Amino acid sequence: MLQGLAEGTSGYTFRPLVVVELTSNTKEEVIAWLLSRIRARQENGGAELLVEQLGPGFGAQEKENPNVFLVGASRQRLLSGAEDVGLFKEYSDGSMRGFTCTNKHNFKDYQGDGDDFLSMAECQYIIKHALDTLRAKDEIHVPGYSQIKLYPGKAIVRRLLSKGILIQIFPLHEKEELKRLSFTWYKKVKLSLQPLDDIRHYYGEGQALYFGFLEYFTFALIPMALIGVPYYLFDWEDYDKYVVFAVFNVIWCTLILELWKRCSASLAYRWGTLSRKKAFEEPRSGFHGILGFNPVTGREEPLYPNAKRLLRIYLVSLPFVLLCLYLSLYIMMIYFQMEGWALTLHDAEPTFWTGVLSFIPSIIYAVVIEIMNLIYRFAAEFLTEWENHRLESSYQNHLVLKVLVFNFFNCFASLFYIAFAMQDMVLLRQSLATLLITSQIINQFMEAFLPYWLQRRRNKKRIHKVQRRILEDKELPLEEQVRLEAYMSTYLGTFDDYLELFLLFGYVSLFSCVYPLAAVLVVLNNITEVYSDAFKMCHVFKRPFADPAANIGVWQLAFEAMSVIAVVTNCALIGLSPQVKAYFPDSETQLMLWTVAIEHGLLAFKFILTFLIPDVPKHIQVKLARMEFESLEALKKKKMLEALEHSKSIQ
Repeated sequence: MLQGLAEGTSGYTFRPLVVVELTSNTKEEVIAWLLSRIRARQENGGAELLVEQLGPGFGAQEKENPNVFLVGASRQRLLSGAEDVGLFKEYSDGSMRGFTCTNKHNFKDYQGDGDDFLSMAECQYIIKHALDTLRAKDEIHVPGYSQIKLYPGKAIVRRLLSKGILIQIFPLHEKEELKRLSFTWYKKVKLSLQPLDDIRHYYGEGQALYFGFLEYFTFALIPMALIGVPYYLFDWEDYDKYVVFAVFNVIWCTLILELWKRCSASLAYRWGTLSRKKAFEEPRSGFHGILGFNPVTGREEPLYPNAKRLLRIYLVSLPFVLLCLYLSLYIMMIYFQMEGWALTLHDAEPTFWTGVLSFIPSIIYAVVIEIMNLIYRFAAEFLTEWENHRLESSYQNHLVLKVLVFNFFNCFASLFYIAFAMQDMVLLRQSLATLLITSQIINQFMEAFLPYWLQRRRNKKRIHKVQRRILEDKELPLEEQVRLEAYMSTYLGTFDDYLELFLLFGYVSLFSCVYPLAAVLVVLNNITEVYSDAFKMCHVFKRPFADPAANIGVWQLAFEAMSVIAVVTNCALIGLSPQVKAYFPDSETQLMLWTVAIEHGLLAFKFILTFLIPDVPKHIQVKLARMEFESLEALKKKKMLEALEHSKSIQ
């Protein structure tokens, strides 16, 4: 574990868990006020945490920021914090139950004074929660900054972050534990599964669920890849024999998502987040409005009219998204003009170089798609921030919707046009292969090599002096470890990772019947993605705070929507097949009606499967029901005892 710095009041060795960094020119009044609030007892409105200022490190001569503080907590404070955040731990009977200090000795791993009962990630999450819930009492402004207003109930840390006084808050890495995780995760080539329990223990449930879904998606692609290779080799020149593969696509994309829900529920139950109650959401740090009273909490906080927000969404954001879709369509038509010119040139004079030239428009278009997606992402973030959503969940939902709509249209519109307007399966196969391969090369560069290179550039002076010691796994002084981690890139969450998997799922489920090697390419991409993401998490990014997630959230709905579109798309491709058309030589209308009828039948079958396959396995449902029953019985007994005591006191 990290070395101790000082002895606490009860003989407890101070263990630094979280780093709080303020600007170097922060006024002393603010520092003294913030530290006093962090140290104050909870009944006095404080966080009751331990704080020590970081001493000068190895690079003190480089004018290091002196306002870096280490935050820890006493053992008892962490246990009470575990109860406050609703942490679930394994009970003596093997079930997962919400932790309470009163019956702490009945939990399986609680021994002695509970020193190792909570993982480091759980302790850091508890400290982050305690800091986030620090609220102003009677202060009208931040001490020393009269222009930064405060009011009773205002979250102090969020306010300081939004005003730039507080630079960052991040949890510290634990070097020995990280070294063990790195070895079992990515430092050795293996065919076994990822250490999801170890990832969850170190990074939290949200991160572990992402890697769990990445692993599950990869294994789910293997049957399609095994079928796709011989299918591709034997039908290389016969582009019309894709009906069987399209039918397989329809069944595959339906089953894997339903089975993932069960797998996700099993993981969440094992980790204690499945039945955990969602915490009351606080306003986002960037949310602003006219000061008023929240009718739910009774606290004074900014209020913003919902009508204003809706006007911004429908009169500004929606037209902007439609404009971007139009620009994407316009660029797509330019691509088809370039494609037509290249094919005409090749048909007129078929040589090796004209054959190579015929792939150039698709490669350029794939690069343009990635650039447009990147630019649009920044615009979508700006617009969603401007819409002024009160809750982080609402902000994320609107951002995901904007990004998914544009990315879906930008990445798949050309393929839909080729498939159903041009009905050119040869060109569809070529375009899909080019888009898929080019986007994977760009994503691997952007995600694996670029962040590492940027971090080395950013930390060049410091890394020049200590990188050798890190690479040799030599122990660094605590001060130098903290300052080195402070320079590391900040992990921005799993948004981009899920978005990439969503697009890859789309390429495979929508059009892989005409290019069966798509599944093989995605499997190879996912394998490299596991290793590159694991390396970045361990060596490029700061350690993120744990996210006690029970599932993959809104992305589950996104993948299910894509699977519905996949059913419609594959049925339409089956209807365009010459083999199927041969059964309806005289009536295209009859063919269309049969295609629509089959598509509706498959959609109905898909939704029936959704109801027939429970999202939560039966044995977990029984355990949850038993736990709820026991909780109700315990509550009844408690009320009966209180009633008896009350009657005795009256007598």
